[in-house]
Amino acid sequence: MRRTLEQPAPLPAGKYLVRTREGTLLSATANGHSEIFPEAQCVSDGKWCVFYRAGREVWGCNSLYAAAQFDCVLNGE
Repeated sequence: MRRTLEQPAPLPAGKYLVRTREGTLLSATANGHSEIFPEAQCVSDGKWCVFYRAGREVWGCNSLYAAAQFDCVLNGE
């Protein structure tokens, strides 16, 4: 029997509120997510995500990484 790991789908285009899954700033820092801890706004074009805090761009990653690492809620703006 061959096992395959399912990868998450990329984060679709849209505006999101994203929350880190880490419970503390220390653990978020260890994972490289301190700039968006505990939450930030995110704009995705379906391939790349840009994160904002207080209207300032603070971080970016590809949409597969964002979908796999953060809890993302579509923002109805």
